[in-house]
Amino acid sequence: MSEQTANANPVDVLRARGFVQDVTDEVGLRELFDAGPVTYYVGFDPTASSLHAGNLVGMMAMAWLQRLGHRPIALAGGATGRIGDPSGRDTEREMLDETVLQANLDAIRRQLGQVVDLSEGRGILVDNHDWTAPLGFLEFLRDVGKHFSVNAMIARESVKRRLESREQGLSFTEFSYQLLQANDYAHLFSTYGCRLQGGGSDQWGNITAGIDLTRRVHGEQVYGLTWPLLTTADGAKFGKSAGNAVWLDPELTSPYAYYQYWLNAADADVIRFLKLFTFLDLDEIAELERRHAADPAAREAHRVLAREATRVIHGDAGVEAAERATGVLFGDQPFGGLDDATLSAAFEEAPSVVLTRHRLDEGLGVLELLTEVGASKSNGEARRLVQQGGVRVNNVVIDDPALQVGPEHLASERTVVVRVGKKRYFLARFH
Repeated sequence: MSEQTANANPVDVLRARGFVQDVTDEVGLRELFDAGPVTYYVGFDPTASSLHAGNLVGMMAMAWLQRLGHRPIALAGGATGRIGDPSGRDTEREMLDETVLQANLDAIRRQLGQVVDLSEGRGILVDNHDWTAPLGFLEFLRDVGKHFSVNAMIARESVKRRLESREQGLSFTEFSYQLLQANDYAHLFSTYGCRLQGGGSDQWGNITAGIDLTRRVHGEQVYGLTWPLLTTADGAKFGKSAGNAVWLDPELTSPYAYYQYWLNAADADVIRFLKLFTFLDLDEIAELERRHAADPAAREAHRVLAREATRVIHGDAGVEAAERATGVLFGDQPFGGLDDATLSAAFEEAPSVVLTRHRLDEGLGVLELLTEVGASKSNGEARRLVQQGGVRVNNVVIDDPALQVGPEHLASERTVVVRVGKKRYFLARFH
């Protein structure tokens, strides 16, 4: 971190990197940061088995504040996740099974710790189920509900939109969500001295509800800061609900696929993403921006983005594996030393078949393989393709129609890649 960044007010650091949409009281928050270390929190509901790149915006904002000397609280929504936040949604979330919910919580805790240091003395990890579950309904109405005006709650945009929908409406369960999240803020203030909550711009209403409750119950001023909901250059929402989810779990999005996502970012997005998803200093990013403008075809900024964004989530080993796979898959060398997840990500649209492993161990004729994967309709057609030089197995041209494909032809643990012509790929998976 540069000396200039280390000495700047955190509001300026976050704004320069694209993390600031709105602040409830910017003057007051700046003064709070100037006065000393601030405890802040961001919540993550366990609605899926993994966090995704949309969540990463909040995780990176937390990490930057921690690097600037402030104390993070990562809140896992064991209670709120049982209800579901209506903000930004047109339909009610499905209720999660308890076993699924707990598994999701465990995964989220691990992933948060990859980006934010939550070790003792450095950060805090809490679950709002711990203080919400013991709270009786009458007690909740008396201590929390009495501080809220139904008129104001109905006026919130996320609530108003759902109430106007004849098809969906809004359940009382979802309507109560903002009260639970508000109570989280009041609890974290009284327990840990938390004075700042961060969240996506769709959380503005929930955050201000928590600020109001804390002021009414404790008579203290606390603050809120939101960041923009991430979108791509064409305006598409970026996250798990928009059909283009990029998961942080390597089992759901492999390090190779994660790397490729950033490598293929639009030119209009690459500098913005470097600021949001890497820990590079802004001076370095400005120099990359200058070189990118001078020679966009070189794609240097894209390669740096892919490398550094992957490093944040998957570490040096993930970067090395992704770059090795990229070099193999897009080079002229034979495929080999890869893993099944990488091949699946690289050839996700290629037809695939599952064959028994003993057929490979005994030797599978290349002509038979071509017909099995659907590259040819008959052995005769397959023979002609081989004789014409149009067949590759794991990127190696096959010129012998009598070739026996065996374990030595595996590109990964279980997969053989067949190519016919320039662009027709097929996968044979052996189990």
